[in-house]
Amino acid sequence: MFKFAVGLRTKVILISSLLLALPWLGYKYVWEMEKLLRQGQEQTLIGTTRAVATALNERPNLFNDQASFLSNVKKGRDLYAYSLQSPIKLDGHLADWTAYQTNMTHYGREFSQFSRRPYSADSLSFRHTIGKYQGYLYAMFEVNDQFPVMRRKNSLRVDRNDHLIVAFTSHDNVFHRYVIAAYEDGWVNAFEVNGDIADPSNLSPANHIQGYWRTTDNGYNIELRLPLSDLGSKLGFTFYDVNNQSNRMIDAIIGTSNTSQASRLGTVLIPSPEIDKILKGMGHTSSRIMVIDRHQRVLAQSGDIQDSNGVWSTSVKYDDRDNSWWTQFEEAYIHPIYYRFFISEPEAFSDNAQDAAWLKGVPVAQALQGRGYSQWRMSSDGKALILSAAYPIWLGDKVMGAVIAEESTVGIQMLRNRALEKLFNVFIAIIAIGTLTLFLFASNISSRIRRLRDEAEIAIDSQGRIKQDMEASEDRDEIGDLSRSLSAMVGRLGQYHHYLENLSSRLSHELRTPVAVVRSSLENLSMHNTDADSQRYIERAEDGIHRLSTILSSMTEATRIEQSIQGAEKETFPLNELVSGCLQGYQMAFPEQTFSVNVPKQPLMFEGAPDYLAQLLDKLIANAEEFSPNDKPINVVLHNEADHALLTVSNYGPLLPANMENQLLNSMVSIRTQEKKSKPHLGLGLYIARLITHYHHGDIHINNNADGTGVEVTIKLPHTEKLQNS
Repeated sequence: MFKFAVGLRTKVILISSLLLALPWLGYKYVWEMEKLLRQGQEQTLIGTTRAVATALNERPNLFNDQASFLSNVKKGRDLYAYSLQSPIKLDGHLADWTAYQTNMTHYGREFSQFSRRPYSADSLSFRHTIGKYQGYLYAMFEVNDQFPVMRRKNSLRVDRNDHLIVAFTSHDNVFHRYVIAAYEDGWVNAFEVNGDIADPSNLSPANHIQGYWRTTDNGYNIELRLPLSDLGSKLGFTFYDVNNQSNRMIDAIIGTSNTSQASRLGTVLIPSPEIDKILKGMGHTSSRIMVIDRHQRVLAQSGDIQDSNGVWSTSVKYDDRDNSWWTQFEEAYIHPIYYRFFISEPEAFSDNAQDAAWLKGVPVAQALQGRGYSQWRMSSDGKALILSAAYPIWLGDKVMGAVIAEESTVGIQMLRNRALEKLFNVFIAIIAIGTLTLFLFASNISSRIRRLRDEAEIAIDSQGRIKQDMEASEDRDEIGDLSRSLSAMVGRLGQYHHYLENLSSRLSHELRTPVAVVRSSLENLSMHNTDADSQRYIERAEDGIHRLSTILSSMTEATRIEQSIQGAEKETFPLNELVSGCLQGYQMAFPEQTFSVNVPKQPLMFEGAPDYLAQLLDKLIANAEEFSPNDKPINVVLHNEADHALLTVSNYGPLLPANMENQLLNSMVSIRTQEKKSKPHLGLGLYIARLITHYHHGDIHINNNADGTGVEVTIKLPHTEKLQNS
């Protein structure tokens, strides 16, 4: 199975990737801090509502004129004047009221006060709303009337046609009633009715109430304007519908409330300027604050939710940020990456205010029950989170209203993003420096280990011979200790290897004299008359002396070749003829053994020492013949490759033991069994073959055959041209 090699540097880089957990931990920490900031914002906002409510507690005059003491109010009958963003142009087109479409109320059967025939929505209905801007109250009416009937020209009567009755009480609780009727489309003024409307003498012009009448495809539109200074706490509007141009009798009456008596009028709530002053007196806050009455109608409001980011936005807004090149680089290149993948930037949002005449929500309901409460909610477009807090306003033991404050979390998000920016910058620096430091440290360790490996490979060749000593490191760490240990070990192995290499020459020198003495003694002994038993023992002793002489000759041969091979002279000769000639001699020397020879017919010229190459073949063939059965051929193949000659000698027989291929080329190493052991062997044959091969700058390898039937010796001998180029 293939396994990936993973180096120290790769492992250290993988380990350093654990540093990536730091940004995640920091990210989670910032999110936890954001939760704490939100809790702090929640407590701060509740404190703001409590402070405003405290300023409004026990002040009944703020609620007397606002109908807050009523047990209940009815939407449509009890009116609410919305705050207008700009003055209304009185032209009857209603274009200025587009932004207030959701605040309009539809008046139909439920608000019908009289109908001569069964009521039909197509006969008479209208949409209506009112609003205030500066010192005026504006009202709009979009009337659906199938048969509008205008006032006759030069007629003094105002009740024989479609007309609008406006009734209200003044601040001193005086009842006033006005009629609006038009001859034609255009500007209209009101007449105050001081008695029976049918008597023109009871009408007096009221120029302070102005309006515009415009006929439409479905009926007509009316826009009115009247001063707030004339208006008290009650207000009502009633439409009288005339459908017959001849008799001009009233067919239907529909309105917000009955306008015939002050007691039957509905109430009107106009946002309180007194409470507005109190809110302004509380100082500038970073919240949208609303004060509502017990009927959930807004009495006063200050602030804009778009600017209500909490106190945290101020700390971000006025935070000192330098204009250095690094800050510019961050904002241009780094921060866009953060905000693309890791940080969510606050989006522009819109939060359409709820109907100010009927403010809803859990905080509102809880506050009107006498409990302070806060709640998180999404903006109307779902792009921002808004915190709402409410606190009750007390009058005695009754709740007269509540203070509602709202803030968005944009400020906290900005503060969180600023913290994440700085956090990521620090973590990136830590990760970069840490990874670089670990990488350099791993590279240093890796290079030292590689250098130690290279020194070990150079010191010991493929046959295990010590070629040179290793240099001991002076570093005082574990790798230095390993280097010194390896250096000492290689030194000791070198001495031991040198001893083994010279063992044969020493033994041959030391044993030659004792062997000569024993031989001469046996010769002298054999000259005397001896019996048959003594003669047999002498022959056995002479055979042992012969075997010792053979061993000494082999040892002397190896030593002689090792010493003389360096001074041998090279010549150019046909290598193929040398191999063919030697094989013919081997066939005669081993008549019972079969040989298979495959050499090129064309001359294969080679520069070397032919005598030594012949000895190399002698050793290889002798070694193969001892292990090969007679009925199996010994194969000798010579190939001419592009840059070398390849000589292969293979034989059938027992396989080499594991991990013994290279050791057989060393001195005095043999794996022979007792079979075919008629002659002594010291394992010097392949050692001599290796010496001759290395002398010719070649390589020799011993391996088992691919099919597992025997052993193969391969020798590569480089051509002369390659040696000259190298």
